[in-house]
Amino acid sequence: MGTQGFRTLNEESLIEYIKATPALCSQLGDQVEGLTIKEVGDGNLNFVYIVVGPNGSFVIKQALPYIRCIGESWPMTKERAYFEALALKEHGRLCPNHVPEVYHFDRPMSLIAMRYLKPPHIILRKGLIAGVEYPLLADHMSDYMANTLFFTSLLFRSTLEHKRSVAEFCGNVELCRLTEQVVFSDPYRDAQYNRWTSPYLDNDAEEIRHDDTLKLEVAGLKSMFCERAQALIHGDLHTGSVMVTTDSTQVIDPEFAFYGPMGFDIGAYLGNLILAFFAQDGHADQVNDREKYKHWILTTLRETWNLFENKFISLWNKHQDGKGEAYLASIYNTTKLHLLVQKKYMKDLFHDALGFGSAKMIRRIVGVAHVEDFESITDASKRAQCERRALNLAKLLLKERRGFDSIDQVIASIQEFSSC
Repeated sequence: MGTQGFRTLNEESLIEYIKATPALCSQLGDQVEGLTIKEVGDGNLNFVYIVVGPNGSFVIKQALPYIRCIGESWPMTKERAYFEALALKEHGRLCPNHVPEVYHFDRPMSLIAMRYLKPPHIILRKGLIAGVEYPLLADHMSDYMANTLFFTSLLFRSTLEHKRSVAEFCGNVELCRLTEQVVFSDPYRDAQYNRWTSPYLDNDAEEIRHDDTLKLEVAGLKSMFCERAQALIHGDLHTGSVMVTTDSTQVIDPEFAFYGPMGFDIGAYLGNLILAFFAQDGHADQVNDREKYKHWILTTLRETWNLFENKFISLWNKHQDGKGEAYLASIYNTTKLHLLVQKKYMKDLFHDALGFGSAKMIRRIVGVAHVEDFESITDASKRAQCERRALNLAKLLLKERRGFDSIDQVIASIQEFSSC
């Protein structure tokens, strides 16, 4: 038993917990006998249980007081579960088609019960490794990002409403500090948990630690991450935080949620698609060279940004006379000025996304907590070759992102580095 009634549950004790919780019993049709419980948490932080009964199902997620992939030597607040539940409810309200419902939240136990995304739902990252095409993915993810980011920003909200929400999520400071450390600090210094495909990338990792231009750019991104409360962001929107089928896309795990820069979410997601692209050569074989699939990933990358931009601007146009206080209609009251404001806003957001996406790519190669896309490539030499191409692109984008005017230019650079 921990403080304030917390205890870590296992398959056996979870059954007793369910029986004592009416909200969970009702989700099972009040039939709590014959339950099947399976622990499936393969992430870095939490326990995750799938609970299936004769008349219902759900997922239980419990936050631990430490980072699971490291152990008790790296303590971590259990309160992250509170902010995850808040974010799931708010993002679910704004984009119900792509966020699972929350059935129950127990703050002392740091426990969330939510809708079970049944098979054939799988983690998007695993689908990308397997070479599965998802024809609606770009449309669905652009919906999610446009709605959750626009409606929690000052483009839609009053400053009073916005600051109240910012104040609530400021409590998630410990997970923000974790991001500050592992994304913006550790890859650029000697750090205990840094790792890479050694010895192949030893020189690459060292070059990053001595690249002053890169460090200056990362410092600017870190300042923006810490200081800019632009919208309620997911905070860890990578391809491991999305579950998919060919016609369903569900965003999960927003425990890092806080009011931060929009570009961090957009960049994290696009950056992980780029990592998946560079990993494909490591998964190719004589039967499938993965070239067609690489083309699909780049098409999805292009469509995701272009659809997001169009949907975001459409929401802005629809609500430009509303209560949003970023650009008051009484001031920005001509078509010409409105278009100029939108053009600058979206250009800045695009560059922010490229910067944050690049930083996320770098940390996944030379920092802590790597991605399965690369880790599942068993040949270390081949894996390092894929990682180096991604790393070199990330460094270029991070340093020179302001020179890119379109997603097509980014894709051209990806293709150039993929042949190096």
